Amino acid sequence: MAEETSHTPVAERAELAAVVPRSRLEPFFQETAEEVLLALARNPNLKEHDLLRLLERQDLPQEALRELAGHAQAGRSYRVKLALVRHPKTPRLVSLPLMKFLHLFDLVRVSQTPATPPQVKRVAEETVLKKLEALPRGEKITLARRGSGRVAAALLVTQDAALIRAALSNPYLSEGHLLGVLALNELPAVLLELLSHHQRWSRPYLLRQALIRNPLTPFARVLAFLPDITVNDLRDICLDPRVPDQVRKYIIAHCAQRLNQKSIESSNH
Repeated sequence: MAEETSHTPVAERAELAAVVPRSRLEPFFQETAEEVLLALARNPNLKEHDLLRLLERQDLPQEALRELAGHAQAGRSYRVKLALVRHPKTPRLVSLPLMKFLHLFDLVRVSQTPATPPQVKRVAEETVLKKLEALPRGEKITLARRGSGRVAAALLVTQDAALIRAALSNPYLSEGHLLGVLALNELPAVLLELLSHHQRWSRPYLLRQALIRNPLTPFARVLAFLPDITVNDLRDICLDPRVPDQVRKYIIAHCAQRLNQKSIESSNH
């Protein structure tokens, strides 16, 4: 059959593809002609397995993907909806409305799939973010570990220490995400406590500056960070109205001591 179809004109192959029974489908899965693939996607004899097999192909034209999305089997199959959303060529007008059908951790996978278009990733993340508040604690902790960096950052704003620890261990969490969180008002004190002691996240220079600025950062940790911050940056920090007076006074004294020490060292040379 494969040899037969390869010598048949495209128009005839397309006509066949639109109605061929499942027992004779095999050669049509090897087709490359767009007209034939479009006709095959419309074939009412296709079952879930056939649609999924077609969706494994990365070379499907967008119009074929639109046809597959409209197939009766697609409407009944969760797996087909998921495959359509994850396919890199699925038009956004097809994939975005399908998001509402996807389970939480499938949305997470969509947001983390490298080939997923950026807008689809963003919508997947936003859909996950909308579901956060209603999730059971166990699912939140799992999501904090495995979700996107943006989702992990959102889960940091909590009084739950275990949830914060899980989010801080997330491999997708970045310094930028944390700087965004630290810019928020009224953060829970437990977050500042855990973040300021975290082996990885208490080290970056910009995060140390942000932690010093926050009035809830433990004073002992603020003092530990000061020697690593330049005098000019410490002066800028003193201008931040959020900085408590106690911390501001200590920073001013610390800067004066460093400048004095530098002056003594210069005169000795």
